[in-house]
Amino acid sequence: MKTQVRTNIMVTATVNAPVAEVWNFWSDPIHIIHWNNASSDWHTTFSENDLRVNGKFLSRMEARDGSMGFDLDGVYQKVEYLKLIEYTMSDGRNVEVSFLPVGDKTMVTENFEAEQTNPVEMQKAGWQAILDNFKDYVEAYGKLKTLHFEITINKSAEVVFKTMLNEKTYADWTSEFNPTSHFQGSWKKGSKILFLGMDSEGKTGGMVSRIKENIPNRFLCIEHLGVINNGKEITTGKEVEDWAGILEIYTFSAKNGRTLLKIDVDSNEEFGSYFTETWPKALKKLKLICEK
Repeated sequence: MKTQVRTNIMVTATVNAPVAEVWNFWSDPIHIIHWNNASSDWHTTFSENDLRVNGKFLSRMEARDGSMGFDLDGVYQKVEYLKLIEYTMSDGRNVEVSFLPVGDKTMVTENFEAEQTNPVEMQKAGWQAILDNFKDYVEAYGKLKTLHFEITINKSAEVVFKTMLNEKTYADWTSEFNPTSHFQGSWKKGSKILFLGMDSEGKTGGMVSRIKENIPNRFLCIEHLGVINNGKEITTGKEVEDWAGILEIYTFSAKNGRTLLKIDVDSNEEFGSYFTETWPKALKKLKLICEK
């Protein structure tokens, strides 16, 4: 029997950031969800990554219209911190990713074995597009920062998840952001949802959003699409430049009847201090509600 010879493909990009930052953006699931797509009509809805030898990774990639999707997963074979990553995908193909410092920049090079279904040039173009998207994300990151908050709640992940999303208790714990806070819509994956509240003049404001991913008791990702101003939904134009496409991510880690709830929220500089002050208060309130 002949051994099948695979075609090797290489793509590369030089990222205007030091290697330590590039490595973090490449390996942190919170960042992977932001950049891991070849075009705007695809997105990564969920990612987990155990970056060590024999560690596993998984990214769920889907068309934005929900028409198709697939898991990209595999096992790490070699990890040299800030230098090299080698892994084998679940279909048996091998991939090597190298990180080379070039002054204050970093050259990222991927060598991967082609699959047998699609043309080699199509595969190269797809992988290059993802790598270019990664470069753009890293270099534009200064405009938005991902803020991280977490709290341990002495209840199961199921209780925390349900309490957080229940219509009444949602209004209770998010009242720290706005006393009239509430939502309209569904938490179902792919659904449109509105986050609403009244301002000091009695006008309705808030966010127009979509549920990017919902894995009950484990993971929730909200993608914000625009704003609500005086009751009107606005998803295009200058008014939504700072908000369209930003993510709000909830991760639930359960152990021994307790739950570590981690929140990762994209924020511009204007709202950074407000979120830093208010999110811990909201999470403490959620904890009190759950533990009653």
